[in-house]
Amino acid sequence: MKVRAIVADDHGVVLEGLRHILTSSGCEVLGAAEDGREAVHLSAEMKPDLIVLDISMPVLNGIEAARQIRKQSAKIRIIFLSMYGDATYVREAFRVGADAYLLKGTAVSELGVAVREVMQGHHYLSPLITRQTIAELLATPGASAFGNELTKRQREVLQLVAEGKTAKEIAVLLSISPKTVEFHKSSIMDTLGLHTIADLTRYAVNSKITSR
Repeated sequence: MKVRAIVADDHGVVLEGLRHILTSSGCEVLGAAEDGREAVHLSAEMKPDLIVLDISMPVLNGIEAARQIRKQSAKIRIIFLSMYGDATYVREAFRVGADAYLLKGTAVSELGVAVREVMQGHHYLSPLITRQTIAELLATPGASAFGNELTKRQREVLQLVAEGKTAKEIAVLLSISPKTVEFHKSSIMDTLGLHTIADLTRYAVNSKITSR
């Protein structure tokens, strides 16, 4: 039986490349998403065996998308595909339930191997992840910088604020009222001890919630 997969990346060329690689590896690609929120919705609707996620995506980043997908199902295999190989990203990816972490530069040669490994119940880490990164992971296994002091909804609002979305735009995207958006922004600032939108944006970037 073919592995049923979903791919998520905000670049159309990358999505087509992932489709081709997965199809060549014997997978059936059920759908593609260009942002994290769409990936979460597709996962809930199509119930795939596997999802390949970029980390830096608009609307909802890959880390937060994976966190929500993992809550939907413990059975879905999650492969992160990223241009970032530093310990912060790798650690957080596995903390939210990743089964594999690949660097984008190695996707063509490694994705098929990673799919086979994770579908057999194993984890896979790109060999290009440096020894220094592995040492950092082992040295600080509990560290995390992805806004874990915030709720799920607050992390969603924070990313959208950092991307420059207005309260009305955020309200539409999250199906809540603009007043509720403003409440969340105020709560986020209180929790983090921040005072301006610029402060929120800097926090989001530094915490890897958005790559802006």
